[in-house]
Amino acid sequence: MTARQSRLDIIKAIIQTQEIGSQDELAQALAKEGVKMTQATLSRDLKLLKVVKGFSPKGRSIYMMPDNPYYRRVREHRQEGTAIRNGFMSIRISGQLAVIKCRPGYASGLASDIDNAHIKDVIGTIAGDDTIFLALEEGFNRDTLEANLRSIAPVYPGSQL
Repeated sequence: MTARQSRLDIIKAIIQTQEIGSQDELAQALAKEGVKMTQATLSRDLKLLKVVKGFSPKGRSIYMMPDNPYYRRVREHRQEGTAIRNGFMSIRISGQLAVIKCRPGYASGLASDIDNAHIKDVIGTIAGDDTIFLALEEGFNRDTLEANLRSIAPVYPGSQL
């Protein structure tokens, strides 16, 4: 086994058995295993392994492998009759651009949900950590767009749609 493959196997084992929330935490855990590397190498290894940030059952932002059952964004259900908490906070529309604000860490998952819904008026999304930009079709219907977004990102207390 090559040194690289051995290092990748150790990274996988650490991510699968510990709640690691940052590259610094992962580098410390690797150092305990006798593996030292640069931050750039660690970033490349994480990308190669398709590691993503997600939320643990306790709500902590952690690294996850694709085979983790929580790999897909987990939605927290609130009490009966209230909306699903998916991080949505607000949306502002100006011209053919919309900006959605989310709780930190939720933008990527919500943007993926919007993309997968194939909303006619949405050309595409770009997600950061807590912000999503939506490119909108020329002549889109604002009421239809808002109704479609409500079905994906139900409004909960404190949000604005």
